[in-house]
Amino acid sequence: MTLDISSAPIASDTTDHAPPEATRGVPRPSGRALLAKDLPASVAVFLIAVPFSLGIALATGAPLTSGLVSAAVGGLVAGALSGTPLQVSGPSAALTVITAGLIAQYGWQITCTVTIAAGLLQLLLGSLRIARTALAVSPAIVHGMLAGVGLTIAIAQLHVVLGGSPQSSALANLIALPQQLSGPHLPALAVGVVAITVLCGWPRLARLPGSAGQIGSRLTRVPAALVAVAAGTALSVGLGLTLARVELPSWGEHGLASMPSPALLGAHWPTLLAAVLTVTAVASVESLLSAVAVDRMTHQPGDLDRELRSQGAANVVTGLLGGLPIAGGAVRSSANVRAGAATRWSAVLHGLWVLLAAVALTGGLRHIPLAALAALVLVVGVQMVSFAHIRRVHRHREFPVYLATVLGVFLLGVPLGVTVGGSVAVLLALYRLTRAHVEVLAEPDGSYLVRTHGPLTFAAVPRLSRALALIPGNARVTVCHDGSFLDHAAYEQLHAWRTGHQAGGGRVSLLTERHDDEVLDPDGTVRSGSSPGPHRCRAWTPWMGHHCIEQSSDDPHLRLLDGVRGFQQHTAPLVRQELARLSREGQTPSQLFLTCSDSRLVTSMITNSGPGDLFTVRNVGNLVPAPYEPGAADDSVAAAVQYAVEVLQVRSITVCGHSGCGAMKALLDGVHEAPGPPTPLARWLRNGRGALSRLKRAPAEFEGRPVVDLVEQLCITNVVQQLDQLLANPAVERRVEEGSLRLVGMYFDFATAQTYVLDRESRRFAPVSVDLPEDCGPLAA
Repeated sequence: MTLDISSAPIASDTTDHAPPEATRGVPRPSGRALLAKDLPASVAVFLIAVPFSLGIALATGAPLTSGLVSAAVGGLVAGALSGTPLQVSGPSAALTVITAGLIAQYGWQITCTVTIAAGLLQLLLGSLRIARTALAVSPAIVHGMLAGVGLTIAIAQLHVVLGGSPQSSALANLIALPQQLSGPHLPALAVGVVAITVLCGWPRLARLPGSAGQIGSRLTRVPAALVAVAAGTALSVGLGLTLARVELPSWGEHGLASMPSPALLGAHWPTLLAAVLTVTAVASVESLLSAVAVDRMTHQPGDLDRELRSQGAANVVTGLLGGLPIAGGAVRSSANVRAGAATRWSAVLHGLWVLLAAVALTGGLRHIPLAALAALVLVVGVQMVSFAHIRRVHRHREFPVYLATVLGVFLLGVPLGVTVGGSVAVLLALYRLTRAHVEVLAEPDGSYLVRTHGPLTFAAVPRLSRALALIPGNARVTVCHDGSFLDHAAYEQLHAWRTGHQAGGGRVSLLTERHDDEVLDPDGTVRSGSSPGPHRCRAWTPWMGHHCIEQSSDDPHLRLLDGVRGFQQHTAPLVRQELARLSREGQTPSQLFLTCSDSRLVTSMITNSGPGDLFTVRNVGNLVPAPYEPGAADDSVAAAVQYAVEVLQVRSITVCGHSGCGAMKALLDGVHEAPGPPTPLARWLRNGRGALSRLKRAPAEFEGRPVVDLVEQLCITNVVQQLDQLLANPAVERRVEEGSLRLVGMYFDFATAQTYVLDRESRRFAPVSVDLPEDCGPLAA
């Protein structure tokens, strides 16, 4: 769920929640500098929070002051205690349907009691440090729940925009909609249409061509939600329209929570307990998912257990003060980050501004027409149905779960709807666990290959039997199982068929893709003709960690040969045709990739490249000796560069450094200046002296996070220096000036598996984000 409310750049300073090791040796910004970022960010979020809070309160049927209370408490309490400092909490759209149902059935006081109980439960769960357990919920269920809630909100608020009143349930609202459409209240409809138009059109002003786009970029710094409500209010007041407006009671009439009668609680305790669990689950999951999203935006890890405890404390306080349930929200949090917030003080200040506005601006808020607030909440509800999430869920083959959850929430409510979605998810998982694919392939030499994918259980025995029955009795057959589960029934079926097939004159080899032949042949016979290797994992996974390779053999050559066998068996058949084409046509790579010899850096993995894509040069420290420099270790790099630029005509050259580079550590230790005759390594490292000099006068930096230590700063500074030394090559310089060659600086961090690309103008390394388009900016020269 997103609402485009600001076009300001993402914050680049998140020192407030950087880990201690990340800030060691890095000067901390002054309090005044941080406040200069947090103050405008807090105002931007405040301008969104006020109309949004009033709209959520209107949608739930709660006193409108309760929305302002929860927004203020979300900032002051959750913001001060949050484990994700840039997250902003307040009334939640995802809880709208649940809260509205509680108010309609039990009244406002019972709803406040449920909020308090849910907050106490969140405090308990956060203290037990099980916050990450909430992230185990299927994304299809979470997004389906949000979409179902969004549809329910949108249809209910459409009645208000048309001048009517919402019904008691989503289905009743849907049934009554044709009658409402046939006789709308025109003034309310006009205000609603204006508000919706502004909400949808305001962010697009920045996309206008020329100077109009520049003016639009400045205008869109004002949140669209505020402009939409202001436009609707101005229209209604200016034309003197007779409309239902915000009925904001005085704060003297605002009721604090009071203890309901024990008799009432006792009579309804099963349903109230279910309501507490539902509010806790929805508020916690939404807050934690939003926290994870904020962590990804800022590239800094937060403390999810602390975040859950802060949400619990805020819900206890808001319940006591007569406010709506609170959760961390994507709308407010993304606005906070985009507005340049640096610390938790932006969220706290936003809560303070809401509190001051609630006291000082009560008269002005009463002029707001309900149709304008309803239009705001309607648009938010529609945006909760994300087509990007639908495509992602469909790609992962979980659309049935998503659809079941959406329909369940819409027709039955959140608790039963989520239960329906969870049940469909369990059934789908059981189906996949028992669903095996069996394919029979006829080879050119007359033999047959039987491939099985997925767990072979008793449920797959009929399918397996039918497939094996198609094979001629005297054929040579290889059965290759993908290494997943094989139960006793499938095992007996395979071996019984093999016995019969061999008795008829055929030959059978039983293999697994993990070389784990004893799974299929308990007698230990190796049917593949090769000795079992040390790997006990799929052929493409041994590099993922030494824990998956047995260390029984001390001969690394045997391990290497085992990897070669795995390539020949699994990968070679897949790439043989492409390699044959490259053999005929020769190599035509578009890029020269110059990186370190470090064994942890796999170029094809981090660039998702294949044969023929990269012309790769590797050396210790990804160094580029300057041409004609006295004492250079050798000319191999210069020769490779010349060949790539002049013969292969590559269009880009990338210099890629990495974290924890041993060459950079050696440079800092002065290995290249050690007394005595220089070793080959010392002579080679002298090509890095320019990086050491640059480190002193103009060290490179990251965009959005500080460097971990001096070694990391030298690693990224060295990339910048080597790009400059590349330009000293006449062939490179000529091609760059012509505009036919592009130089790219890159850095890979092993600890986070994150790639950074150099912005040559700012001299900062920006993280490569999967959410950004390819043409997102000048990340390379």
